[in-house]
Amino acid sequence: MIYVLVAIIAVLLILISAGFTYAVKSGKRNLLRRKNLPKNELSQKPSPSGNRTAVPRPGSAAAQAGGGGKPETFVGAESVSDEAEETEAEPLSGRPNLRERLSKTGGILASPLASLRSKGRIDQQIYDQLEEAMILADVGIPTTAKLLDSLRSAVKENRLSGDVSELADYLKKEIVTVLDVGDTDLVLTEEPGNVWLLVGVNGVGKTTTIGKLAHREVSAGKKVVLAAGDTFRAAAADQLELWAKRTGADFVKGAAGADPSSVIFDAVRHGAAQNADLVIADSAGRLHNKANLMEELKKVRRIAARPPGNLTEVLLVIDATTGQNGLIQARQFAEAVQVTGIVLTKLDGTAKGGIVLAIASELNIPIKLVGLGEGTEDLLPLDMAEFAETLIGISQDSI
Repeated sequence: MIYVLVAIIAVLLILISAGFTYAVKSGKRNLLRRKNLPKNELSQKPSPSGNRTAVPRPGSAAAQAGGGGKPETFVGAESVSDEAEETEAEPLSGRPNLRERLSKTGGILASPLASLRSKGRIDQQIYDQLEEAMILADVGIPTTAKLLDSLRSAVKENRLSGDVSELADYLKKEIVTVLDVGDTDLVLTEEPGNVWLLVGVNGVGKTTTIGKLAHREVSAGKKVVLAAGDTFRAAAADQLELWAKRTGADFVKGAAGADPSSVIFDAVRHGAAQNADLVIADSAGRLHNKANLMEELKKVRRIAARPPGNLTEVLLVIDATTGQNGLIQARQFAEAVQVTGIVLTKLDGTAKGGIVLAIASELNIPIKLVGLGEGTEDLLPLDMAEFAETLIGISQDSI
């Protein structure tokens, strides 16, 4: 009898111990899970976007009830805080520093200059090092050859010695000369009806670039209309709509799959009725090697230039991380739609920043804007001298 009691007590103790261990482990797992949850799941705060005016999406029941394929607009939209439906990183304060942002491309010519410092003369090895650095940075063979030929001529004519500062200064001036192929200012006349058309392949950042341009022009006191000309990708219209709300720009869109030219024409007429200073038009992403799509883009360009519109800019948006492929795109678009300027996005995220030189030199098209980050202030004109100094890796003060 005693043995039976002892056995029962032992079993009970084992069961109690097992239950306690399970409870402790479960508590630890729950604690770890809470630690790994995003803040918004822990806090369960309500969305701040509840009071915004909604615009029916293309193809929705509300859109069809509102007039079928007729483009829809909202006018004078209030700016929406970046905290609502956040899709962009918070803008960095102050003007972006080119040297800091181009850390992957910056200083590509520093190594050859360091070799020159130890040698004291410009020889074939220095030329080879310069050539290798430029090719790796996607400056391209034609532009690299042009820069090196100019350098060889200067050395042969005794215009350059083995002084590092002298060579750095010479390279800086040559790089600026390559980049200086035209006016880099965006054309915006005093008369209303200006149209900027943005073109490019999918994924390069056209819609985001339009949003940043709208932010800049509205902040400067301009009345802006955004036209959702990319009617084949619903997300593009939704994203542009959000930018319009954020910036306070007017917005015009059509039903899903509508003719892009008709949407842009309606946006131009709406802008004229509202006496707007500028219409910024998106376009569907076009593969540069698809003839039928490029023909459609030519039509979009013709419609954008039709009165009451005044097409002052056709901006080709290129992703800098694509390197030489971006140059191929630029060549095809330039032939099709008479590109007036290049917007080079994601320049801060690539080691192929030399593509800036290749595009300017081989196509004779000015780089009008460069993207150096995700913030609304991170789209700015290219400072040629600062860019040259960044590639060289030696500041102007030290030359």
